[in-house]
Amino acid sequence: MLFPTVDFAIFFVLVFVGHWLLNHQSRAWKWFMIAASYVFYAWWNWRFIFLLAGVSFLAQTGAIAVARTRSLRARPIVNGIAVTALLLPLAFFKYYGFLAVNVTNVLSSLGLESSIPLIQVVLPVGISFFTFMAIAYVVDVYRGDFEVASWTDAFLYLSFFPHLVAGPIVRPNELIPQLRERRDERHVDVAGAAWLILGGLFKKMVVSSYLAAQIVDPVFGDPAQRSAPDALFGILGYAIVIYADFSGYTDIAIGIAKLLGFQFPRNFDRPYAARSIQDFWRRWHMTLSRWLRDYLYIPLGGNRGGERRTYVNILVTMILGGLWHGAAWTFVLWGAYHGGLLTAHRWRARRGVPGAQAEETEVEETTKGWLDVLRQRAATFALVCVGWVFFRADSMETAFALLRRLITGWWTPSESVTPLVVVTIAGMLALQYWPRGFGLWLQSGLSRLKPAPLGIVLALAMLLIVILGPSGVAPFIYFQF
Repeated sequence: MLFPTVDFAIFFVLVFVGHWLLNHQSRAWKWFMIAASYVFYAWWNWRFIFLLAGVSFLAQTGAIAVARTRSLRARPIVNGIAVTALLLPLAFFKYYGFLAVNVTNVLSSLGLESSIPLIQVVLPVGISFFTFMAIAYVVDVYRGDFEVASWTDAFLYLSFFPHLVAGPIVRPNELIPQLRERRDERHVDVAGAAWLILGGLFKKMVVSSYLAAQIVDPVFGDPAQRSAPDALFGILGYAIVIYADFSGYTDIAIGIAKLLGFQFPRNFDRPYAARSIQDFWRRWHMTLSRWLRDYLYIPLGGNRGGERRTYVNILVTMILGGLWHGAAWTFVLWGAYHGGLLTAHRWRARRGVPGAQAEETEVEETTKGWLDVLRQRAATFALVCVGWVFFRADSMETAFALLRRLITGWWTPSESVTPLVVVTIAGMLALQYWPRGFGLWLQSGLSRLKPAPLGIVLALAMLLIVILGPSGVAPFIYFQF
């Protein structure tokens, strides 16, 4: 079920009413929300609710087993078995076809026949997100950072519909305690929720949809025939598309949770204003970045095994992070590319190279200081955009063909670069540097409106989004991950 649809609007009105009517009856409320979340997930394909329930069962069973294991030798083994059991469904649905094809190709090149059946596996929406949340729950119990939750709390934590299909990745200690509390309808941040939801809808339905249709899809669909300006603005356009699409989804999710009285962690913090690649990963998909750090990088050893080992841990973490996004060599290369950039940044920082730790220092109030900041931001954004080429391309050939056109395509007439495309890209980049206080001021203004004027403002904003947006709504990009 997509957020910007009539189906979801009807669904949410019913859930919203039931949620607040049952708010003071904890047990009934939890079962109602679990049922609603499963209906939400079943709207796409009802068969996969059994997968969601199975992962939830494995997570709760694993957490209980870990908590009851007292032997210091046995606890890591039990935790490893539980985490492996949670990863197996993800491995099958997401990576079976990728592995089967590649193993078959390798064996064929050696003149051998493969007995691995090549079957088409349908990827369940959101499996990567709720699997990572399930792993976080089990590992936090193992580490002693969180106690075993009740069965209903565990099932609701993993299935809660606002975050279910594309995040943000919410930790157990960020959501489960809220499930146990009674929400106060008098303190719901309606204005803040409306700001997030309308902003998310605008980014998805207007900005992302327009740029995807106007320049990104045509350029990436046939890069060899495109001009250098088409290639350049196609790459810049995709940087905006994936940001507007994914941050738009999580803004809507966080806003919906607010209307229900819940607080989700922020997932984006103006990532294209980053001054280094490390700074970028502190701002982009922040809940995934923290998950990779706490549940992969640190267990691998983090920075505790010396400089070389740290570089290996960074590379492994980012390669696996790339593979998490999709079972394709383009995602593996994208992860390795960012891993290489992060290791290079760390190497420069350890050797005191000027600017390597720029995001952690105050900007000098001089022309030179601001020029250095501008140079750092431009360089970081350019490096990120190169990575997005491999993230978006359907093959290595497509990615390299597009990059070649940046050099060889200057004599080909442009077909897709229009003034509106340029203005849209420039405007969205400019918003990355917009003062935070201005947005807070607008939210504060909304919060001071009485219900009738607030309703009129929201209705007009929604009407504008509908007018400017396309006739249909494409699925969010991160649904495929």
